[in-house]
Amino acid sequence: MADNWSHILALAQEEVRATLDELPCELRERALPLPVVYERVPNEALVADAIEPDTLGLFVGEAFPDGEGGPSPLPPQIILFLENLWDFAAGDEEVYLDEVHVTYIHELGHYLGLNEEELDARGLL
Repeated sequence: MADNWSHILALAQEEVRATLDELPCELRERALPLPVVYERVPNEALVADAIEPDTLGLFVGEAFPDGEGGPSPLPPQIILFLENLWDFAAGDEEVYLDEVHVTYIHELGHYLGLNEEELDARGLL
């Protein structure tokens, strides 16, 4: 699985870079400093905190419109769970890349304070 991990990690990193490049300028400026963390699956602490084991992605921290110093102890970041995304895509690279894109945009929407309809209206989904 380690060899597969390197492969799906490289694919996901490239898809996130490509997605960032395609964002409108004002959204890209907000998105670029936001870290993206790549994990295999949600860890035990997240699952204990009611995150489903098959979750594809997660935004943690304070949303951009909320500013700094809110109640979250974590810095803003997006976590993509690559083995879950790969399983969701049933090992199909094209489906995997599409789902990495959609999941990243969805989680970015949480950071930017945009819901699914607003993301879709901007042509991002």
